Amino acid sequence: MEQLSGRTAVVTGSSSGIGRGIARALARAGAAVVCCDLRKSAREEGYESDISVDTDDAIRADGEKSTFITGDTRKAADIERVIHTAVETYGGLDIMVNNAGVWTGPHTIVEETEEQYDFTMAVNCKGVWLGCKYAIAQMASQGRGGRIINIASAAGLVGLEKEPAYCASKGAVVALTRQLALDYAADRIGVNAICPGFVETALGRPVMGKSTEHGLTPWPRLGTAEDIGRAALFLASSDAEWITGAILSVDGGYAAR
Repeated sequence: MEQLSGRTAVVTGSSSGIGRGIARALARAGAAVVCCDLRKSAREEGYESDISVDTDDAIRADGEKSTFITGDTRKAADIERVIHTAVETYGGLDIMVNNAGVWTGPHTIVEETEEQYDFTMAVNCKGVWLGCKYAIAQMASQGRGGRIINIASAAGLVGLEKEPAYCASKGAVVALTRQLALDYAADRIGVNAICPGFVETALGRPVMGKSTEHGLTPWPRLGTAEDIGRAALFLASSDAEWITGAILSVDGGYAAR
């Protein structure tokens, strides 16, 4: 599969879970991938079978192009530096995946602290806002369009018990995605979001544990990072050229109930 040959992608939160799955899917399709995360290595509690191999190293081992850069998505200077790296290393930016996210655990709004709310909104909402801001500026300057893929959540579409800040942050990502799609359609910059359901990642392990029997989805299995990677690959490809402002649920039917 070479449908992304010659294109450059940035994936935030790429070291583990969904970000890792997306980065590898884009690379297998021929994209040069700039991996961005606070740490280079995957989280130890993840589900990856090759967890000891860093994402960028795994991509290069497959014969594809990848570079890792440390970055905090809450900081504008870091996002600017990540995008500058993509441009300087690979000649431009075609795909931006704003995936980095946090979850501080289950609690009601009464139990949730102001610090937990601020942290969640800073990463899940401001981080996506910054990623969109600087990626769109770069894509617009290139004059050849581009693809923005924001990773929201089923929690941005339906309420989840004891997740007030998380639901608020992901709902904001959904609304921001639709707004930006309108502003930049004329520039051929597609802006879409993926809303994963319960996916086997380190972030979700406190909820899912080791058992595959959960009742967390109508589909007879939980989601995987590869499921989200395939959806992101479609939205990044030319097959999705006329799709913008779409909110794609990849959740085994969870939000359909």
